Amino acid sequence: MSRLDRSLISGMPLFQGLGPAELDRMVGQARSLRVAKGQPVFEYEQEAHSFFLLLDGHVRVVKITPDGQEVIVRYISPGELMGIAHALGRTTYPANAIAAIDCVLLAWPSQLWAEFAATYPSFIANAYKTVGERLQDAHARVVQMSTEQVDQRVAHALLKLVKQTGKQTDDGLLIDFPISRQDIAEMTGTTLHTVSRLLAAWEEKGLVKSGRQKVTVVEPHRLLMLAEGRTPKA
Repeated sequence: MSRLDRSLISGMPLFQGLGPAELDRMVGQARSLRVAKGQPVFEYEQEAHSFFLLLDGHVRVVKITPDGQEVIVRYISPGELMGIAHALGRTTYPANAIAAIDCVLLAWPSQLWAEFAATYPSFIANAYKTVGERLQDAHARVVQMSTEQVDQRVAHALLKLVKQTGKQTDDGLLIDFPISRQDIAEMTGTTLHTVSRLLAAWEEKGLVKSGRQKVTVVEPHRLLMLAEGRTPKA
């Protein structure tokens, strides 16, 4: 892309309230980049040189625990910001961000954050709304980890991914990017063995279909009942 066009961002909720000239200025200060599946967009404790907007693809955000275990914190979908370390008062990135599939992003130098805050208040308000939603989500996950059975946590994780990326197919709602059982285990604080056992049991009951790096939720309502503890456990 030699010259970026405002149509890349104009329909996104993040940029609501901005006029064509403002969008042109913002997109004119960005560069586009492609990140291949499995490659990092940025890495934990790396200097936060840029912040990013995901245009296409999905990005896995991973934190490393003190004992070296990887925990998937979230998946980023198109239209979301990431790497906004300066919005959190940080100069380094707080996690690893890895392309779950081939991705296309816009990147702005981090020093523009203060300029954007002064010039585009509606953009910054929308960005901080995103930060607030992520903090609420993190809080909800802490509660889930401490109060829910593992089958409820896994069911909630699948439902969240379906809500975020679900694609209607003949079989049901497909999580629309490759996701392994290990990924699900890392999202829910459990083991690969437990996730495999649960998915096999749920497949037998007709709740899900799963294959290599692929999960389809066949019966979302029944899975929600299980997630909320309103149905016999698998």
